[in-house]
Amino acid sequence: MAALNAGFEVLHADASLLVLNKPAGLLSVPGRGEDKQDCLSRRVQQHYPDALIVHRLDMATSGLMLMARSLAIQRALSQSFEKREIHKTYLAVVDGCLAPAQSPDGWGLIDLPIAADWPRRPLRVIDAALGKPSQTRWLVLAFDAATNSTRVALEPVTGRSHQLRVHLQALGHPILGDRLYAPEAAQAKASRLLLHASLLQLTHPASGHRLTFESAPGF
Repeated sequence: MAALNAGFEVLHADASLLVLNKPAGLLSVPGRGEDKQDCLSRRVQQHYPDALIVHRLDMATSGLMLMARSLAIQRALSQSFEKREIHKTYLAVVDGCLAPAQSPDGWGLIDLPIAADWPRRPLRVIDAALGKPSQTRWLVLAFDAATNSTRVALEPVTGRSHQLRVHLQALGHPILGDRLYAPEAAQAKASRLLLHASLLQLTHPASGHRLTFESAPGF
């Protein structure tokens, strides 16, 4: 579907749900303060008044997001997320040369617990004692020697806040342009966070059909 003149793109719309392409730099839902009221959910609700939030992307992250069009569908999609029945893949560019995982299929697993960094909220931190179990699958796609950076695919097994960003930082390869977790040199390599929700697969809660949506990153 064509992009609306409202700062977002509708990839799919039916009586039950919407699939949207969120631009980087736009909040998913309103934040605290008058300057944080512009967000994807409010923009979408101007065109689809019945649209309801199911999940979120960080403000700095771009890509695919789902919204429900009734409370029943919202509950069904939320349960699908909780049961890990909705599959999401992200693309990112990280600092340095990340060596491929030594596994038959090339996928590696980051299994590090994440907790809130209370003195520095909203930051998160790896914390073996207080952190919640957090897992991210990762796959090296390509290394760019010119920029000393690696393109990777990421699949969150769990859904902690800032999980992908914290896990890649913990590997020693922060995502380029990450103003929260990357050192200044890695921040300076990109004008935005190079993290994009590129693939979304789910079973339609009303029809039962399997749906797949893809979105190419702008980097």
